[in-house]
Amino acid sequence: MTLNRDFLTAVVFLLLTVGMYVATYSLPEPMFNQLASWTWPRTILVPLGLLSVVMLIQSQKSDQPAATLGGFLAWAKENVNPFLCFGLFFLFLLTLPTLGMLLGGLAYVFLTLCVLGGWQPRQMAVHAGISIVFVTGMWAIFSFALGVVLPEGTILRVY
Repeated sequence: MTLNRDFLTAVVFLLLTVGMYVATYSLPEPMFNQLASWTWPRTILVPLGLLSVVMLIQSQKSDQPAATLGGFLAWAKENVNPFLCFGLFFLFLLTLPTLGMLLGGLAYVFLTLCVLGGWQPRQMAVHAGISIVFVTGMWAIFSFALGVVLPEGTILRVY
């Protein structure tokens, strides 16, 4: 058995999946013919667990070098994009009470696309278009079609 990065990642995801699946048993039981509150979490967790097992098996066939404890700075530099995306998402969550879901979502998606795809004017125009179409589309679906009250923030009052 080879202890490479894929193997360790698969084990972590498998443990997280099992832990979250077990936690779904503590969710309240449904009342009056409602959909059970554990339905969607389990629907997502089962494929995640299966994909983790597949990754675990494939990690043993990989030619990836074994994991080492040194080189943290090299690892952080190699994985700067995920750190930036998580940082942007954290900022999105912090600004959610002020900006709301619509404005905050537009800013988050636009900035994430720019961080990952580049800051040239033509690319930024494409990113803005993607942000406007998809964020406002999803916001409209959740707000009007599904009747979900999304956070509106203090800047733009929609409801």
